[in-house]
Amino acid sequence: MNQCVSTLSPNLSPTFSGHRFDRERHWAASLNLTFAQRHGATRLTRTHHHGPLRVQRPFYPEGRDGACHVYLLHPPGGLVSGDALSIGAHVEPNAHALLTTPAANKLYKADSQGVAWSQQTHLNVADGGTLEWLPQETIAFDGSKGEQRTTIDLHGSARCLGWEVMALGRPASKLPYLSGRIEQRFRLTRDGQPLWLERQPLDPTHPRFAGHWGQGGATVQATLWAVGLEDDVEAVNALREMIPADPCWAVTVRHGVLLLRYLGNARNDAWALCEQAWRVLRPRWIAREAHAPRIWRT
Repeated sequence: MNQCVSTLSPNLSPTFSGHRFDRERHWAASLNLTFAQRHGATRLTRTHHHGPLRVQRPFYPEGRDGACHVYLLHPPGGLVSGDALSIGAHVEPNAHALLTTPAANKLYKADSQGVAWSQQTHLNVADGGTLEWLPQETIAFDGSKGEQRTTIDLHGSARCLGWEVMALGRPASKLPYLSGRIEQRFRLTRDGQPLWLERQPLDPTHPRFAGHWGQGGATVQATLWAVGLEDDVEAVNALREMIPADPCWAVTVRHGVLLLRYLGNARNDAWALCEQAWRVLRPRWIAREAHAPRIWRT
């Protein structure tokens, strides 16, 4: 009689994907999307996924000639130790995609082995393409350890607007972010030339976290970027005129990239600021009024 014996070597490489509970644990998931214009409308022409990452069917709330709205789904609802998420989106010439998520992303406490998670996002927009990257906020639990890496490659006259909202800890539950380490990296290029490079470690044990010269003890931060505005100065002035003044936010332009920042303690305020800024900028950016994805209201 033949016997089937299953064994797991303790020396498996870090790329192994499976149910391990040591320092080598690695559970990978990936999603790659391609958008192209077909007969005057943007279509989701290619979807390739591995693991628990999916998309719902595309929506066209702005009409056939408007943006193709797609919701990115991660059924687990958050990242735990060993998770490795990779999301890629490619927008072809003259296509217009809007990507968002149905709920907040959660970054859970690291396990007893201190294994980190990782999330990589690569956005590629061809000449004449337009991409809006509008995920709902991310909530980092105390003890969370990992890295978020966002890479945006633009070509020719490509346009991109997006944001990242991060809430550290759960103050309402009296569970502040007191331990762990999250590193955020942003890289935005046009035709291979870097326009915005940023690395930000979030470490509650570092003096920068509480110092007035750094995080200042703030528990919520947000960054909104916009590339492709015809008149950067007018857009900045419009934001300052149409959004109530508040020491928690500021806006500037560097190398053709408009950057709006929020640093405070109110997750809802950070989200509202980003959404309001998007509504101000979108008519100036692509000559279309903002049309909020209906998933935000459910």
